[in-house]
Formats: sequence, structure tokens, C-alpha cells
Amino acid sequence: MILTLRRYFYRCFFLFILLLPIGLSPLIVYADGGAPQLAYVAGGTEGISVIDIALRRVTRTIAEGGNPHEVLLSPDGHALYVTEPELGRVAILNTKTGKAICTANIPGQPSLLALSLDTSVLYVAGEGDSSVRALDPTTCTVQHTFNTNEPVNGLAVAAAVTADATPFTPNQIWIAGSSGLTIFEASGRLAGRVAIAGGAQYISIPGGFTAYVATQQGSIVAVDLSTRKVLRTLLSGGQFGPMDFDENTGEIYAPDRQHNQLDVIAPITAGTTILPKEPARIFHLSSSPQSVAITSDGQLGFVALASGQVVMLDIPGRSIISSIAVGGTPRFIITGLYPPVASSLPPAPQTVAVAAGPANLPLLIVLTVILAGILLSGALWLCWRSYQKRFSNRRS
Repeated sequence: MILTLRRYFYRCFFLFILLLPIGLSPLIVYADGGAPQLAYVAGGTEGISVIDIALRRVTRTIAEGGNPHEVLLSPDGHALYVTEPELGRVAILNTKTGKAICTANIPGQPSLLALSLDTSVLYVAGEGDSSVRALDPTTCTVQHTFNTNEPVNGLAVAAAVTADATPFTPNQIWIAGSSGLTIFEASGRLAGRVAIAGGAQYISIPGGFTAYVATQQGSIVAVDLSTRKVLRTLLSGGQFGPMDFDENTGEIYAPDRQHNQLDVIAPITAGTTILPKEPARIFHLSSSPQSVAITSDGQLGFVALASGQVVMLDIPGRSIISSIAVGGTPRFIITGLYPPVASSLPPAPQTVAVAAGPANLPLLIVLTVILAGILLSGALWLCWRSYQKRFSNRRS
């Protein structure tokens, strides 16, 4: 009996060990600088606030002068690109140490950033200047200057859309100004202009067919990347801030500062014939949203509020998860690629695993109860069989 019970126990225990990782795997998150582990907020109490998504709180700050305005992350999560308009410069920081890798002085109180799709060029500009400068993102060396003849309000990078374009064809730089959009090839050649009624303010360009432009007069318009014509006004009557998009669905997330809400816009694709009513849905917020970031896996969203809070969104569940205090007056928020690409820079410190909270604790409890039930039932059954065998022997 003892031998049989031991074998039974070993089999059940082995089954439990196989099922245990299913319950525990989502509990592990890697704090490597990218999404969805860490988010960086410009305009926090001490400069740049770093949010640990697993813990849902600010775990450290990067004290950076110059009133940090916009921030971007390198795809490997190693470098943080920061505009510092009050100092008239852009700084590239090591995300782990917060130390400057390099800095560059830029005219016009730089507050705008864009990174080329191959990450080899960092574009920088500000509303106080009519030029955009292309920098080497590892040395901060200015490589080229694009002149627009009007103050720069927004920046975005788009893949080439010509018939003979390949993934290696250089990008186009789309620049928002008071009269509309100015488009340059990466070589510096002027590719075209698009007049925007009311003036262009911010640009968001998902991969594909359409650019989405927030105007200074309070609307969002769609622009065809190929024909460079305005397709339609999607939203109006708001005051829209920097937008972001879901890479999986193509949906655009636009913060409406005037109405304290986040508008979600359905994408316009090449095959779209009947345009849907916009916005597709709305997140109502407690304060004016200044910026939004959607993680590259399309699972989480983060909205920086003027009240010093960051709202965390469940994108597939279309709901608000929690609110995280960062202090100050947040202006911009960013998360990185997940998983991060391999770094071409010096290796960062060893990745540390942290618990993400009891998200799958119920499943773990259920598995434990099932195992206990199996073991108890097996033990009772074996005892009953042993009792029957002994009782039968005695009667005989």
C-alpha cells in the first residue's frame, strides 16, 4: 500500500509541477527599460518620473534640468532622448543610470522629437525655429538641417510610399507648421506640401496609408500619404494633444484637453470605402490629458494628466485599470518596444525579474485545491481498498 500511495503521489505532484508555470508565468515581468515594464513621464516633480508598471507606482526619478518636454526611447531600451527647451538642447541619457551619453545645443527651444524607422537618425525641432535638425543618436552630432520657412509645431516619420519603395528606402520627414505640412526626403529634397486649414499642430503616422493631423483650430484630419491630400475631417471642436496609435489595430488615440477625454479613432486604410462615425469610443478622464502612449504589444495604454496623475488603460478590455501619482505637470509619456531589440550599445546591467502582482493568484489557488483534492481522494480510496482487502481476509 505504501509503495502504491507513493507512486500515486509522485504522479499527481508531477502533474502539478507541469501546470504550475501556467499560473505563474504572467506574474513575472522584466524591468529592462521597455514596455510594458517601465514608462517615462516628462514634467514630473523632479524632471522625469519612471513608472514601474508591475508595481503601478513611480520607483525613481531622473533629475534633468531644462524643463524636459518630450521624451523617446531607443528600441533596445538603453537610451532616453529628451528635449530641454529652457536650456536650448537635446540630451541622450542612459536609462539605467540617468547619466548623459551626449548633448547637443539646438536653436528655437527644442521640444519635438522623431526617430527614423531604422533608428539611425534622431530629428529635433522647436516652435521657436523654422528648421529641423537630424542628429546621430549615439553622438548627438548634427548631420543635416531641413528648412521649413515657418515655426515647427510637430514632427513624424513615415516610410516611403513610392511604387518601387523597399524596407530599405529612406524615410520621409513630415513637419507640421502654421500653413500645413512640409514633407522632406531623408536626403534633404523637398517632397511636397499639404495645406491644412487652421494650421497643423501634431502628427501621428501608423504604418500604412494615412497620416493623422491635429490642427491648431481644434480638429483632426486624415491625410493620404501617397496623394498628399486631405481625405476627411475626423474630429472637431476639441483641443487635441500628441497622439499615439495601436500597432496591432491601427487605432489612433487622441487626447482631447478641452473635454477631459481620450478619443479613439478607427483607422482609415486603403480599402476603406464607408468611413465610420468618429470617435469609435471615448475614455472619460478626471483631468485634462496632455499625452498618451500605447505599448507596442497593444495591451496597455498610459495617459498623462495635467493634475499630476497617469491613468493606466487595459486596451483590449477598453477600461481604466488604475491611476498613478507622478506629481508636477506631466507633458509627455513614452513606453518602449516589447520585447526590446538587441542593443548595439554597451550592455546594460543584468535584467532583474520582479513580481507583477497577484494577477493569476486565483488560478494558482485553484490548481493547489485541485492537487489537494486529488491527493486526498487517492489516499482515501487506497485506505478503503486496503480495509476491504483486510476485512475479506478476516472473513475467509
